[in-house]
Amino acid sequence: MNQENTGAAAQLDARARDFSVLFSSTPRGARLARLLAAEQLRSWGLPWEAAAQIIAELAANAATHGRLPGRSFRLALHAERGTLRIEVTDTRGDRRPVRREPGEEDEGGRGLLLVAALAERWGVADDRFPRKIVWAELDLAAPEPGPPCAGGTGGQ
Repeated sequence: MNQENTGAAAQLDARARDFSVLFSSTPRGARLARLLAAEQLRSWGLPWEAAAQIIAELAANAATHGRLPGRSFRLALHAERGTLRIEVTDTRGDRRPVRREPGEEDEGGRGLLLVAALAERWGVADDRFPRKIVWAELDLAAPEPGPPCAGGTGGQ
């Protein structure tokens, strides 16, 4: 690893980043979660493509299977020490997600297979009743150096 990459990795480790938003448990809420999270990751200079796919699946599951009328789901992103943790919390702690092997003719049931394929780790945790948290973690490479800020470095 060259010195520039070492410095970027150290910068990623030094700054923890957090993002947390409530969304309506609807298809529109799930779509908005994916779009806002991808934009947040881009603004942090982190890779967002795989994370956006994971978020799309977990948010769709929360809006479909974790839905209770009048209740929202929460999306949280935590980037720290070279890891991005994605958490989706819904209010159906009694319904645990199960990864299954769908048949060729099945139209659904592949979401958690995709999450497992893209994430380094994933799982389910209990939260305060009646909630559960479905989480996934991605190992992050150091962000690519971007263009210098418009404000400059000062004191030239």
